[in-house]
Amino acid sequence: MMNRRAFVTGLGAVLAAPLGAEAQQSPKVPRIGYLSEARAEAEAEQSRVAAFQQGLRQLGYVEGKNIIVEQRHAAGRVERLPELAAELVRLKVDVLVVSGRIDLVTNVTGTIPIVMPNHADPVGVGLVASLARPGGNITGLSDQHGATPGKRLQLLKEAVPSMSRVAVLWNPGRPIALPQLKGLQAAAPALGITLLSLQVRGADDLATAFGMIRTERSEGVLLIAEPTMSRLVPRIAEFAVKSRLPTIGTTRSFAEDGLLMAYGANFDDLWRRSAAYVDKILKGANPGDLPIEQANKWDLVINFKTARALGLTIPPSLLLRADQVIE
Repeated sequence: MMNRRAFVTGLGAVLAAPLGAEAQQSPKVPRIGYLSEARAEAEAEQSRVAAFQQGLRQLGYVEGKNIIVEQRHAAGRVERLPELAAELVRLKVDVLVVSGRIDLVTNVTGTIPIVMPNHADPVGVGLVASLARPGGNITGLSDQHGATPGKRLQLLKEAVPSMSRVAVLWNPGRPIALPQLKGLQAAAPALGITLLSLQVRGADDLATAFGMIRTERSEGVLLIAEPTMSRLVPRIAEFAVKSRLPTIGTTRSFAEDGLLMAYGANFDDLWRRSAAYVDKILKGANPGDLPIEQANKWDLVINFKTARALGLTIPPSLLLRADQVIE
Protein backbone atom coordinates (compact mmCIF):
# COMPACT_ATOMS: atom_id res chain seq x y z
CA MET A 1 0.00 0.00 0.00
CA MET A 2 1.33 3.46 -0.96
CA ASN A 3 1.73 5.76 2.01
CA ARG A 4 0.49 9.34 1.92
CA ARG A 5 3.97 10.88 1.56
CA ALA A 6 4.80 8.74 -1.46
CA PHE A 7 1.44 9.52 -3.03
CA VAL A 8 1.89 13.29 -2.68
CA THR A 9 5.45 13.11 -4.00
CA GLY A 10 4.37 11.11 -7.01
CA LEU A 11 1.45 13.41 -7.71
CA GLY A 12 3.79 16.41 -7.57
CA ALA A 13 6.06 14.82 -10.15
CA VAL A 14 3.15 14.11 -12.47
CA LEU A 15 1.85 17.68 -12.21
CA ALA A 16 5.28 19.23 -12.62
CA ALA A 17 6.25 17.32 -15.74
CA PRO A 18 3.73 18.87 -18.17
CA LEU A 19 4.52 22.38 -16.86
CA GLY A 20 8.22 21.86 -17.52
CA ALA A 21 7.55 20.48 -20.98
CA GLU A 22 5.27 23.41 -21.77
CA ALA A 23 7.89 25.88 -20.60
CA GLN A 24 10.43 24.31 -22.93
CA GLN A 25 8.00 24.47 -25.85
CA SER A 26 7.07 28.14 -25.26
CA PRO A 27 10.21 30.27 -25.36
CA LYS A 28 9.94 34.01 -24.79
CA VAL A 29 8.69 35.82 -27.88
CA PRO A 30 10.79 38.95 -28.58
CA ARG A 31 8.87 42.21 -28.37
CA ILE A 32 9.86 45.11 -30.63
CA GLY A 33 8.77 48.69 -30.00
CA TYR A 34 8.23 50.71 -33.17
CA LEU A 35 8.01 54.44 -32.44
CA SER A 36 7.45 57.04 -35.15
CA GLU A 37 6.86 60.75 -35.17
CA ALA A 38 4.64 60.42 -38.26
CA ARG A 39 0.91 59.81 -38.54
CA ALA A 40 0.09 56.10 -38.74
CA GLU A 41 -2.37 56.70 -41.58
CA ALA A 42 0.09 58.68 -43.71
CA GLU A 43 0.79 56.89 -46.99
CA ALA A 44 4.56 57.29 -46.69
CA GLU A 45 4.53 55.95 -43.13
CA GLN A 46 2.43 52.94 -44.09
CA SER A 47 4.89 52.19 -46.88
CA ARG A 48 7.84 52.33 -44.48
CA VAL A 49 6.17 50.16 -41.86
CA ALA A 50 5.37 47.63 -44.57
CA ALA A 51 9.02 47.68 -45.67
CA PHE A 52 10.18 47.07 -42.09
CA GLN A 53 7.73 44.19 -41.73
CA GLN A 54 8.93 42.75 -45.03
CA GLY A 55 12.50 42.89 -43.76
CA LEU A 56 11.48 40.96 -40.65
CA ARG A 57 9.70 38.31 -42.72
CA GLN A 58 12.74 37.88 -44.94
CA LEU A 59 14.71 37.06 -41.80
CA GLY A 60 12.19 34.46 -40.67
CA TYR A 61 10.11 36.52 -38.23
CA VAL A 62 6.33 36.12 -38.26
CA GLU A 63 4.40 38.71 -36.25
CA GLY A 64 2.29 37.15 -33.54
CA LYS A 65 4.21 33.89 -33.78
CA ASN A 66 7.90 34.41 -33.09
CA ILE A 67 7.94 38.20 -32.75
CA ILE A 68 5.61 40.92 -31.48
CA VAL A 69 5.76 44.48 -32.82
CA GLU A 70 4.19 47.21 -30.70
CA GLN A 71 3.57 50.31 -32.82
CA ARG A 72 3.21 53.84 -31.45
CA HIS A 73 2.80 56.99 -33.58
CA ALA A 74 3.05 60.56 -32.34
CA ALA A 75 1.02 61.93 -35.28
CA GLY A 76 3.38 64.87 -35.72
CA ARG A 77 3.37 65.86 -32.04
CA VAL A 78 7.05 65.51 -31.18
CA GLU A 79 6.38 66.35 -27.54
CA ARG A 80 4.61 62.98 -27.24
CA LEU A 81 7.67 60.94 -28.20
CA PRO A 82 9.11 60.63 -24.65
CA GLU A 83 5.71 59.61 -23.28
CA LEU A 84 5.21 56.97 -25.99
CA ALA A 85 8.77 55.73 -25.56
CA ALA A 86 8.21 55.34 -21.83
CA GLU A 87 5.07 53.35 -22.57
CA LEU A 88 7.06 50.95 -24.75
CA VAL A 89 9.75 50.66 -22.09
CA ARG A 90 7.10 49.65 -19.57
CA LEU A 91 6.07 46.88 -21.95
CA LYS A 92 9.65 45.61 -21.62
CA VAL A 93 10.42 45.66 -25.33
CA ASP A 94 13.71 44.06 -26.34
CA VAL A 95 14.51 46.63 -29.03
CA LEU A 96 13.20 50.11 -29.89
CA VAL A 97 12.99 51.14 -33.54
CA VAL A 98 12.71 54.93 -33.54
CA SER A 99 11.91 57.18 -36.50
CA GLY A 100 12.01 60.90 -35.83
CA ARG A 101 13.48 62.87 -32.94
CA ILE A 102 15.64 60.17 -31.40
CA ASP A 103 17.24 62.83 -29.19
CA LEU A 104 13.89 63.11 -27.36
CA VAL A 105 13.90 59.39 -26.62
CA THR A 106 17.46 58.83 -25.41
CA ASN A 107 16.69 60.08 -21.90
CA VAL A 108 13.88 57.53 -21.52
CA THR A 109 16.24 54.57 -21.68
CA GLY A 110 20.00 54.15 -21.78
CA THR A 111 19.89 50.37 -21.82
CA ILE A 112 17.30 49.15 -24.32
CA PRO A 113 18.91 48.97 -27.78
CA ILE A 114 17.65 51.64 -30.20
CA VAL A 115 17.67 51.13 -33.97
CA MET A 116 17.20 54.18 -36.20
CA PRO A 117 15.93 53.41 -39.72
CA ASN A 118 17.26 56.77 -40.91
CA HIS A 119 19.12 59.78 -39.59
CA ALA A 120 20.73 62.60 -41.54
CA ASP A 121 23.80 63.08 -39.34
CA PRO A 122 23.90 60.97 -36.15
CA VAL A 123 27.55 61.81 -35.48
CA GLY A 124 27.15 65.53 -36.13
CA VAL A 125 24.27 65.91 -33.67
CA GLY A 126 26.04 63.81 -31.02
CA LEU A 127 23.81 60.75 -31.01
CA VAL A 128 26.72 58.37 -31.59
CA ALA A 129 30.50 58.47 -31.27
CA SER A 130 31.21 57.38 -34.85
CA LEU A 131 29.62 55.53 -37.75
CA ALA A 132 32.09 52.66 -37.46
CA ARG A 133 31.62 52.18 -33.72
CA PRO A 134 28.61 54.10 -32.43
CA GLY A 135 28.98 53.06 -28.78
CA GLY A 136 26.11 53.29 -26.31
CA ASN A 137 22.74 51.76 -27.16
CA ILE A 138 22.02 53.38 -30.57
CA THR A 139 22.77 52.05 -34.05
CA GLY A 140 21.03 51.79 -37.41
CA LEU A 141 21.21 53.62 -40.71
CA SER A 142 21.92 57.12 -42.02
CA ASP A 143 20.07 58.60 -44.99
CA GLN A 144 22.95 61.05 -45.57
CA HIS A 145 20.67 64.04 -46.17
CA GLY A 146 23.51 66.21 -44.90
CA ALA A 147 25.78 64.97 -47.69
CA THR A 148 23.40 65.73 -50.57
CA PRO A 149 21.94 69.28 -50.30
CA GLY A 150 24.31 70.58 -52.98
CA LYS A 151 23.09 67.86 -55.33
CA ARG A 152 19.50 69.01 -54.94
CA LEU A 153 20.47 72.58 -55.71
CA GLN A 154 22.33 71.36 -58.79
CA LEU A 155 19.27 69.42 -59.98
CA LEU A 156 17.07 72.51 -59.56
CA LYS A 157 19.58 74.49 -61.61
CA GLU A 158 19.59 71.80 -64.31
CA ALA A 159 15.80 72.02 -64.54
CA VAL A 160 15.98 75.81 -64.99
CA PRO A 161 19.51 76.81 -66.08
CA SER A 162 18.71 80.52 -65.85
CA MET A 163 17.81 80.25 -62.16
CA SER A 164 19.88 82.51 -59.88
CA ARG A 165 17.77 83.01 -56.72
CA VAL A 166 16.46 80.13 -54.61
CA ALA A 167 14.45 80.25 -51.38
CA VAL A 168 15.33 77.60 -48.79
CA LEU A 169 12.62 76.61 -46.33
CA TRP A 170 13.99 75.02 -43.17
CA ASN A 171 13.02 74.41 -39.56
CA PRO A 172 15.62 75.71 -37.05
CA GLY A 173 13.97 73.59 -34.37
CA ARG A 174 15.30 70.40 -35.98
CA PRO A 175 18.95 69.51 -35.27
CA ILE A 176 19.34 67.93 -38.73
CA ALA A 177 18.33 71.09 -40.62
CA LEU A 178 21.22 73.48 -39.96
CA PRO A 179 23.98 71.21 -41.37
CA GLN A 180 21.95 70.86 -44.56
CA LEU A 181 21.52 74.63 -44.83
CA LYS A 182 25.28 75.05 -44.44
CA GLY A 183 25.81 72.50 -47.19
CA LEU A 184 23.56 74.50 -49.49
CA GLN A 185 25.36 77.73 -48.65
CA ALA A 186 28.68 76.09 -49.51
CA ALA A 187 27.40 74.78 -52.86
CA ALA A 188 25.46 77.84 -54.03
CA PRO A 189 28.31 80.16 -55.22
CA ALA A 190 29.72 77.61 -57.67
CA LEU A 191 26.25 77.24 -59.20
CA GLY A 192 25.75 81.00 -59.48
CA ILE A 193 22.85 80.92 -57.03
CA THR A 194 21.93 83.31 -54.22
CA LEU A 195 20.01 81.72 -51.38
CA LEU A 196 17.15 83.20 -49.39
CA SER A 197 17.04 81.45 -45.99
CA LEU A 198 13.51 81.27 -44.57
CA GLN A 199 12.71 79.67 -41.23
CA VAL A 200 9.51 77.66 -41.12
CA ARG A 201 8.70 76.06 -37.78
CA GLY A 202 5.10 75.32 -38.66
CA ALA A 203 2.06 76.29 -40.72
CA ASP A 204 1.84 79.72 -39.05
CA ASP A 205 5.15 80.73 -40.68
CA LEU A 206 4.09 79.94 -44.24
CA ALA A 207 2.35 83.23 -45.01
CA THR A 208 5.46 85.21 -44.02
CA ALA A 209 7.71 82.87 -45.99
CA PHE A 210 5.51 83.12 -49.10
CA GLY A 211 5.52 86.91 -48.81
CA MET A 212 9.33 86.99 -48.62
CA ILE A 213 9.62 84.68 -51.63
CA ARG A 214 7.53 87.12 -53.66
CA THR A 215 9.29 90.23 -52.34
CA GLU A 216 12.77 88.82 -53.00
CA ARG A 217 11.68 87.44 -56.38
CA SER A 218 13.00 83.97 -55.77
CA GLU A 219 13.01 81.79 -58.87
CA GLY A 220 12.86 78.42 -57.13
CA VAL A 221 12.18 76.82 -53.75
CA LEU A 222 14.13 74.09 -51.96
CA LEU A 223 12.76 72.31 -48.89
CA ILE A 224 14.98 70.81 -46.20
CA ALA A 225 13.22 67.66 -45.13
CA GLU A 226 11.93 66.86 -41.67
CA PRO A 227 8.51 65.69 -40.47
CA THR A 228 7.04 69.16 -39.88
CA MET A 229 8.01 70.29 -43.37
CA SER A 230 6.64 67.08 -44.83
CA ARG A 231 3.17 67.91 -43.56
CA LEU A 232 3.35 71.37 -45.16
CA VAL A 233 4.34 70.16 -48.64
CA PRO A 234 0.83 70.26 -50.20
CA ARG A 235 0.39 73.93 -49.24
CA ILE A 236 3.89 74.83 -50.39
CA ALA A 237 3.38 73.00 -53.68
CA GLU A 238 0.08 74.81 -54.28
CA PHE A 239 1.73 78.18 -53.67
CA ALA A 240 4.68 77.30 -55.90
CA VAL A 241 2.50 76.26 -58.83
CA LYS A 242 0.42 79.44 -58.58
CA SER A 243 3.64 81.46 -58.44
CA ARG A 244 5.22 79.38 -61.25
CA LEU A 245 8.18 78.40 -59.10
CA PRO A 246 10.03 75.08 -59.58
CA THR A 247 10.59 73.20 -56.34
CA ILE A 248 12.67 70.34 -55.00
CA GLY A 249 12.53 68.33 -51.78
CA THR A 250 14.22 65.39 -50.17
CA THR A 251 11.98 62.33 -50.22
CA ARG A 252 9.79 60.72 -52.85
CA SER A 253 6.65 61.72 -50.97
CA PHE A 254 7.50 65.40 -51.53
CA ALA A 255 7.20 64.95 -55.30
CA GLU A 256 4.11 62.80 -54.87
CA ASP A 257 2.56 65.66 -52.88
CA GLY A 258 3.13 68.17 -55.69
CA LEU A 259 6.73 69.42 -55.71
CA LEU A 260 8.45 69.40 -59.09
CA MET A 261 11.26 67.10 -57.96
CA ALA A 262 12.64 65.12 -55.05
CA TYR A 263 16.07 63.61 -54.58
CA GLY A 264 17.16 61.52 -51.64
CA ALA A 265 17.65 58.12 -50.11
CA ASN A 266 15.05 55.45 -50.73
CA PHE A 267 13.39 55.30 -47.31
CA ASP A 268 11.61 51.99 -47.92
CA ASP A 269 15.01 50.40 -48.52
CA LEU A 270 16.37 51.87 -45.27
CA TRP A 271 13.39 50.65 -43.24
CA ARG A 272 13.72 47.18 -44.76
CA ARG A 273 17.42 47.08 -43.90
CA SER A 274 16.75 48.20 -40.32
CA ALA A 275 15.15 44.80 -39.66
CA ALA A 276 18.61 43.23 -39.97
CA TYR A 277 19.79 45.32 -37.00
CA VAL A 278 16.85 44.09 -34.94
CA ASP A 279 17.74 40.52 -35.87
CA LYS A 280 21.40 40.92 -34.89
CA ILE A 281 20.52 42.51 -31.55
CA LEU A 282 18.00 39.79 -30.73
CA LYS A 283 20.74 37.27 -31.41
CA GLY A 284 23.00 38.93 -28.87
CA ALA A 285 24.90 41.67 -30.71
CA ASN A 286 25.79 44.85 -28.80
CA PRO A 287 24.26 47.86 -30.62
CA GLY A 288 27.30 49.97 -29.79
CA ASP A 289 29.46 47.56 -31.80
CA LEU A 290 27.24 47.50 -34.90
CA PRO A 291 28.50 50.00 -37.52
CA ILE A 292 25.95 52.49 -38.83
CA GLU A 293 25.33 51.75 -42.49
CA GLN A 294 24.61 54.48 -45.01
CA ALA A 295 22.06 54.80 -47.77
CA ASN A 296 23.06 53.05 -50.99
CA LYS A 297 19.88 53.50 -53.00
CA TRP A 298 18.90 56.97 -54.19
CA ASP A 299 15.79 58.18 -55.98
CA LEU A 300 15.29 61.10 -58.34
CA VAL A 301 11.56 61.63 -58.74
CA ILE A 302 10.08 64.13 -61.18
CA ASN A 303 6.45 65.20 -61.10
CA PHE A 304 5.57 65.71 -64.77
CA LYS A 305 2.10 66.95 -63.87
CA THR A 306 3.66 69.78 -61.85
CA ALA A 307 6.07 70.54 -64.70
CA ARG A 308 3.13 70.98 -67.07
CA ALA A 309 1.34 73.22 -64.57
CA LEU A 310 4.48 75.37 -64.40
CA GLY A 311 4.79 75.45 -68.19
CA LEU A 312 8.25 73.98 -67.74
CA THR A 313 10.03 71.64 -70.13
CA ILE A 314 12.26 69.24 -68.23
CA PRO A 315 15.59 68.71 -70.03
CA PRO A 316 15.81 65.19 -71.53
CA SER A 317 19.13 64.63 -69.73
CA LEU A 318 17.31 65.07 -66.43
CA LEU A 319 14.36 62.89 -67.38
CA LEU A 320 16.67 60.05 -68.40
CA ARG A 321 18.20 60.01 -64.91
CA ALA A 322 14.84 59.94 -63.13
CA ASP A 323 14.00 56.80 -61.16
CA GLN A 324 10.33 57.71 -61.27
CA VAL A 325 8.27 60.13 -63.33
CA ILE A 326 4.85 60.99 -61.93
CA GLU A 327 2.42 61.63 -64.79
